[in-house]
Amino acid sequence: MKTRKTKLGADHPDTLTSMGNLALTYGNQGRWEEAEKLFVQVMETSKTKLGADHPDTLMSMNNLASTYRNQGRWGRPRSWRYR
Repeated sequence: MKTRKTKLGADHPDTLTSMGNLALTYGNQGRWEEAEKLFVQVMETSKTKLGADHPDTLMSMNNLASTYRNQGRWGRPRSWRYR
């Protein structure tokens, strides 16, 4: 991740994809706090760089919402998933 951020930049789409993939891996391992932290970073950067309606931004929002859902945290994702 460090190499991608250094070579491509922290807001490059390929870097964001790698961060999202790592967050998915963390989620699959039950490492929810780490997954959430990365998903939030990906979502916020995607909104700024790509726009709120870009498919990659929407996917990052869905991934974060799924992370909350998998933890039983039902209140937070609704506003994102049904916007």
